[in-house]
Amino acid sequence: MAIHLTKESKVLVQGMTGGQGMRHTRRMLAAGTNVVGGVNPRKAGQTVDFDGQAVPVFGSVADGMRSTGADVTVVFVPPAFAKAAVIEAADARIPLAVVITEGIPVHDTVAFTAHARRTGTRIVGPNCPGLITPGQSNAGIIPADITKPGPIGLVSKSGTLTYQLMYELRDIGFSTCVGIGGDPVVGTSHIDCLAAFQDDPDTELVVLIGEIGGDAEERAAAYIREHVTKPVVGYIAGFTAPEGRTMGHAGAIVSGSAGTARAKQEALEAAGVRVGRTPTETARLVLETLRAG
Repeated sequence: MAIHLTKESKVLVQGMTGGQGMRHTRRMLAAGTNVVGGVNPRKAGQTVDFDGQAVPVFGSVADGMRSTGADVTVVFVPPAFAKAAVIEAADARIPLAVVITEGIPVHDTVAFTAHARRTGTRIVGPNCPGLITPGQSNAGIIPADITKPGPIGLVSKSGTLTYQLMYELRDIGFSTCVGIGGDPVVGTSHIDCLAAFQDDPDTELVVLIGEIGGDAEERAAAYIREHVTKPVVGYIAGFTAPEGRTMGHAGAIVSGSAGTARAKQEALEAAGVRVGRTPTETARLVLETLRAG
């Protein structure tokens, strides 16, 4: 089983004919993803050859959906055009839009996530690595060869830490790994993924990766306490962050004690979550929890 993405998923790539779109479409195809088309209104009707596999280009997401039955789109569109691209996908009522693009203005993200909620399109991202169900499908830029299918679900704000935990726990494997992005506004939250993993019969344990700034992890802790019966192991990036220093992700804003790694750790531990101080310690806690279960 998996959440949001399976081997049955039919994937469009908005921006497939650009440099990043071409590169990552090739990687997604190599991972077994069923990429059924690209979207570029200036190149509609053309095809692109990926190592002998011809992928058609459509003029719009709606055209691609009508022709292929696509139910996922991955957005590799520059920041200035990302809002229009995601709204187009939402207007086509595609179930899932994975927005990889970094540097989208927050007011644009607010607009397209609100619009997608009205149309019923789930947004993952923006500024995220996407999601992967190992052995089935890969929508985004997550490396497909660093892990295998298994019983761990992973939801993370950080792309790099997603990869590291996938690698550290590669001998166990994952049901689905979701990089939700670290911007102040994102379309899918920790809570959304926790709820989906709770309902997935083949996910036995969830790894939650957060980072300093905001209160998403505290809200996730409250949800875990009330609704999640499966074990959760957490890691918060930023325990060693110097006070008063601006950190990497746009969402990493700390005010006083609110948003600190310590405050998030305490909230999660109060909800029964074991929290590692490093990614390696987090992986060890996962192994211990699985063995104990």
